Amino acid sequence: MRLISLLIPVAAAFVLSACSPEKQAEAPAPFALTEAAMGRYCGMNVLEHSGPKGQVILHPASEAIWFSSARDTLAFTMLPEEPKNIAAIYVSDMAKAPSWEQPGSENWVDAKKAFFVINSNATGGMGAKEAVPFSTREAAEQFAKDKGGEIVTFADIPQDYVLGTSDIASEAEAPMSTHH
Repeated sequence: MRLISLLIPVAAAFVLSACSPEKQAEAPAPFALTEAAMGRYCGMNVLEHSGPKGQVILHPASEAIWFSSARDTLAFTMLPEEPKNIAAIYVSDMAKAPSWEQPGSENWVDAKKAFFVINSNATGGMGAKEAVPFSTREAAEQFAKDKGGEIVTFADIPQDYVLGTSDIASEAEAPMSTHH
């Protein structure tokens, strides 16, 4: 009887450890991009657009919400009206992309671990400024060297850049920038 009373707490601890936060916090794997993927905001086939793509997986994970650009993916996470039960955010790893026109269907990087080049001369799938994601700082640095821009992490991406107010400011400042 004494052995049983000792085993019960050990068994309970084992069962509870299986439900630990580390197990629950594991992000679901990214989905492969297919022809069935339709953009959340544009309602168009994601594959019809060039540049990096994105997907958000909500908890419980059963399917991806697709985006025609990495910037739209980031916007989803910032907009107060969108769901907040996000299990994972993935964006195209442009360091592993075959090309800008074909960003790949399975080369995803966790957006929270990615390096983004913003304010470059690259435009995304919907023709707007893009936040170009890379899995390594070195790849982001090379892109910024070639296309301009600055490197930021997920946590440091300016909300006005993603949600569009910086586009208006850039256009308004453009005529003055020719007077260098």
